Amino acid sequence: MPRTARFDRQIALDRAVELFWSRGYYASSMKDIEKALDMRPGSLYATFGSKSGLFAEALQAYASRGADNFRQMVEESPGVIDGLKRYLRSFAGPCSSDAQAPAQACMLIKTLLEVNAEDTALLAQVEAMLATIERRFCEALEKAKAQGELRADVECPRLARLLQAQIIGLRAFAERSVPRPQIEALVDDIASMIDAYRAR
Repeated sequence: MPRTARFDRQIALDRAVELFWSRGYYASSMKDIEKALDMRPGSLYATFGSKSGLFAEALQAYASRGADNFRQMVEESPGVIDGLKRYLRSFAGPCSSDAQAPAQACMLIKTLLEVNAEDTALLAQVEAMLATIERRFCEALEKAKAQGELRADVECPRLARLLQAQIIGLRAFAERSVPRPQIEALVDDIASMIDAYRAR
């Protein structure tokens, strides 16, 4: 029985990620949540405590998935920089206006843009997640530098911030109705930017 409960919880979180991405935190009513998760109010509150509790868990589930994707892409690539570029290019499809499914990679930035300053706990969670992503970039860049893929003078923390700033800008830009080829071109430009830091 406990095994089934954990499985059902994961399904509920996956559905919550899709709902909150498509409608946003504030526009997702409890009725919307009950319908999307196929749960009654009592079960929802018993399982997640509150709407904000569910949203916090959904964000964490998204972040964990993103971390796994990043790690896998870097590990499966010929080099760290190739993995980073592959990761960046993976954003193009799900974030374009003609995508067929919710762009889960955009959820964190959409939340950053949406959450009010009064929701300090959610804002702090988003800030912490962005800081973790930036550290992950920095660690990957430091590894690339140690392996001779980057120039010795590259400041990895600075480059990690630049990459994250570019990604945040791309995520915000993609909130417009932008055709997929334009998004793909932007992603290519961001990915190619890393080449300027490669060791010659």
